[in-house]
Amino acid sequence: MSPDITDDPAETLAAERAHLAASRAALRAMREHAGSLSSDAAGDWVSQQILQALLDQRVAALADHSGTPLFFGRLDRASDDDLPATVHVGRRHVHDDRGRPLVIDWRAPISRAFYQASPADPMGVSLRRRFGYHGGDLTAYEDERLDDGGSAAGRQSRILTEEIERPRTGPMRDIVATIQPDQDEIVRSELTRTVCVQGAPGTGKTAVGLHRAAYLLFTHRERLARSGVMIVGPNRAFLSYISSVLPALGEVKVDQTTVAGLLGEYSAPEDPAVSAVKGDAKLVAVLRRALWMHIVKPTEGLLFTKGINRYRVADHEVREIVASLRGTTRYGPGRAALAQRLAHMVLVRMEQRGESPDDRVQDAVARSKPVRQLVDQVWPKLTPQQVLHRLFSDPEFLAAAAKDDLTAEEQSLLLWAKPPKSFRSAKWSAADGALMDELGDLIERTAVLGHLVVDEAQDLSAMQLRALGRRCRTGSATVLGDLAQGTTPWSARSWTEVLSHLGFEDGAVTELTLGFRVPREVLDYAARLLPSVAPGLAAPRSLRPGAGSLSVHRTPDLADSLARAAQDALSREGSIGVIVPDAWVNAASAALTGLDHRVLSADAVEDHRLLVVPATLAKGLEYDHVIVVEPADIVEAEPRGLARLYVVLTRAVTSLTVVHSRDLPEQLR
Repeated sequence: MSPDITDDPAETLAAERAHLAASRAALRAMREHAGSLSSDAAGDWVSQQILQALLDQRVAALADHSGTPLFFGRLDRASDDDLPATVHVGRRHVHDDRGRPLVIDWRAPISRAFYQASPADPMGVSLRRRFGYHGGDLTAYEDERLDDGGSAAGRQSRILTEEIERPRTGPMRDIVATIQPDQDEIVRSELTRTVCVQGAPGTGKTAVGLHRAAYLLFTHRERLARSGVMIVGPNRAFLSYISSVLPALGEVKVDQTTVAGLLGEYSAPEDPAVSAVKGDAKLVAVLRRALWMHIVKPTEGLLFTKGINRYRVADHEVREIVASLRGTTRYGPGRAALAQRLAHMVLVRMEQRGESPDDRVQDAVARSKPVRQLVDQVWPKLTPQQVLHRLFSDPEFLAAAAKDDLTAEEQSLLLWAKPPKSFRSAKWSAADGALMDELGDLIERTAVLGHLVVDEAQDLSAMQLRALGRRCRTGSATVLGDLAQGTTPWSARSWTEVLSHLGFEDGAVTELTLGFRVPREVLDYAARLLPSVAPGLAAPRSLRPGAGSLSVHRTPDLADSLARAAQDALSREGSIGVIVPDAWVNAASAALTGLDHRVLSADAVEDHRLLVVPATLAKGLEYDHVIVVEPADIVEAEPRGLARLYVVLTRAVTSLTVVHSRDLPEQLR
C-alpha cells in the first residue's frame, strides 16, 4: 500500500523508503516468477525456442538496477475512477502478489499528469511529490500542491534542478524523472505521426527520441514487436553512449545501428565533391535508367521441346511481354514474371493442341533451360554492385543514364579514373552504399520497420535519407537533429528538405530551444557562431546561468596547458572530455602522459573518466568538463569547420576550457 501523507518529514521519508523496499521485493518476485516459467509447454521445438526467447526478454526487462531509482515521483489524486488515489510513477510497472500496483509505468496514461499537471491545470492531481536519490537510496522528497489556486506557479524544483545538473560518467542516462512538458508532448505523439525535432544543444532531443521509442513500444507493444523499432545514430561511439537508456526503461529488444551499418560498411576514401554528387537526389532517376537499360530488345522467340512436340512463342510476342512488364514492377519480380508469362504462352500452345497442362507444368516450363536462357539474355539477373560498376566505368553508359540530370562535370566526377576489372574487386565508398541501397530497392522491395528514430539527421545526404525513409514507409518516425550542427558538405539547410527526402512531407517540425544541460555562459559563447553557421535559427537559451563555467586561455605551450587543465578538471567531480582536432589526437594523448586516460575511437565509447575525443566524434556526446584544444585547427580541418566547432563547444555540462596558441576564429574574438 502507498504511504499516507504525514506532517513529520522523517516519518514521511521512512514510509516512502518502506514503499521502495516493498516495490523492490515485488519486482524481484516478478522476475523470479518469469524465470521459473518453462518453454516446454510449447508444442514443437521451434515454438519452444520462440517462447524461450520471449521469456528471456521478459526476465531481462524486469532487471532491478541497484543504482537506478525504481520510482521517482508520486501523484495524489481524486479517486473518482477505478485507479488508485495515490500513484508512484517509475520506470516500469511493479505489482505485488495480489496484483495491486506498487509502481506505475511512466508511460501509462495516468502518469502523464506527473509531467503535464500544473496549478493552472492540475489534471485531477492535488499533490505531486518528487524524490531525491543518492545511488539507489531514497534520501529526500519534495511536495508541490497543485490544488491551491496557482500559488505554486513558477517555483523551481530543487530536486529536479539537482537531477538535471548531477555530474555523470559513462553512458547516457534516461531522463524519465526530468522530462519537461514540451518534451513530454513529443514523447507521447501518436505512432502514425512523424515528428521532427530541431533541438539546440542541451535541450535533450536525443533523450526525447529514445523515450518516444520506449513510449511507443509500451503503447503499441504487439504491433511493434512484429515490425520492429530501429535507432539510427551517427557512429558506433554514439550508439555505445546511448546504449543504456532503453534497457533502463525495460526495453531490451530495440535495434541500434549507424547508417553505415544499415547500408554496408563501405569505407573507401573519396573526394567530398564526388560524395556530394552521389548524395544528390538527382541520382535517383539516373540509377533507375541505369538499371532498366540492362533489359535488351528480344531478337528471337522461344522454342520449347517436350518429347516429340515443339511449342513456339514468336519474337514479337516475347517483345510484347517484355514491354508490358518493363517499368511496371520491380526489376527482380519482373524477371520472375517474364519467365511465368513465357511459360503461360507455352501452355496456351499445349492447350491448342488438345493437351490439359496444369500449374505444375507451367512452373516446370518457367524453370526449363530454354526459358531461363531467354530470360537471362533479355532480362539479366543483376546486383546493385554490377550496375554501379558499369555506370562508373563506362562513359557512354553513364551519359545515356544521366540524360539531362547530370552535367558533364558531374559525370566526370562519377567516372573512375582507373576502373576495376570487375565489380567484385571494386572499392566502394560510404556514398556508394546509399546508391546500392536505392538500386537494391528497385530490384527487390526493402523490408519495412514499425518505427524509426534517426538522430543527427541534418548530416545525411538525400540518398541516405531516402534509404532510411523506404524502411519506414508507414510514416512513423522520429527525426532528430540541429541544423546548426550540420558538418557534412551536403548538410540540410531546412527540415522541410529532410522530411521530403525521407518521404514524410506531412511530418510536424517541433523546435526545442530551452536547454537544461549546457550552462548559459557556455551556450552564449558558442552561439556567437550561429550567424555564420545557421543564420535562420533562433539562439538557444539555457536555464542554468553557469557563472564561471567558461575559461579561455591563450598559451605558447599547448601541451603543458592541456595537462594542467586536465589535472584541474580531475580535481572536480564528473566526466572529462578533451576534444581536439583529429590530427591532434596522438599529441594530446602524449601531453596527458601520467594521467589515466583513454582515446575515443569510432567503434565504441570508452567508459572512462578522462577521454581524448577527436572533434569528428564529439557529436551527440556530453561531458561534465570539456577542454577544447586549438579551435582554429578544428575550423580549418573541413569545409563546415565552424559548424564542427559549434558542436565541440556545446558538449560541456559543467565547465568549458578553451586552450589555444593560434588566433581564435573571428566570431569568437
